[in-house]
Amino acid sequence: MKTTSVGIREAKAHLSKYLKIVGQGAEVILTDRGVPVGKIVPLRPEERSLAQRLSKLEAEGVLGRQPDLNRRKQTRQFPLAVPNCSAQRFLQQDREHG
Repeated sequence: MKTTSVGIREAKAHLSKYLKIVGQGAEVILTDRGVPVGKIVPLRPEERSLAQRLSKLEAEGVLGRQPDLNRRKQTRQFPLAVPNCSAQRFLQQDREHG
């Protein structure tokens, strides 16, 4: 694992740059006047959410997304006609007895 050492002032000024380095798997050692005081390390895989782990595998080309099957063009379905107004009679009976 690659390690980068940086002063606190530099880290504050360019935090996004160092977080990107950490996101790529490296560690960043924070120093105060040349003395190490802390470390920024990447999360272990088990500490990441499932969505984050899947996104990383997609970015690495290990996984690919399948097309969203729910987005297919859906045809409209209309209600079936019920002969002899059976549905109306059923609803009326239900209201009278319910």
